[in-house]
Amino acid sequence: MKFEKKLDRLEEIVDKMESGDLSLDQSLKMFEEGVKLSRECHSQLDEAEQKVQLLLEVDEDGVADTEEFVEEEA
Repeated sequence: MKFEKKLDRLEEIVDKMESGDLSLDQSLKMFEEGVKLSRECHSQLDEAEQKVQLLLEVDEDGVADTEEFVEEEA
């Protein structure tokens, strides 16, 4: 599922839980799904952040010297 769709689903979950119309069991299932989606979104944001280019230095003309961030494999 794409990041935007996960955020939309999280909003739906919050709206349903805030309505107060769910049973305890339904609320717990929604909460579990929300936590899972939240973790997945956080992971996707971390990956995107790591793909951003790293600024190495700026030369005397103000031109940035950059390189692409490459994640090291464990």
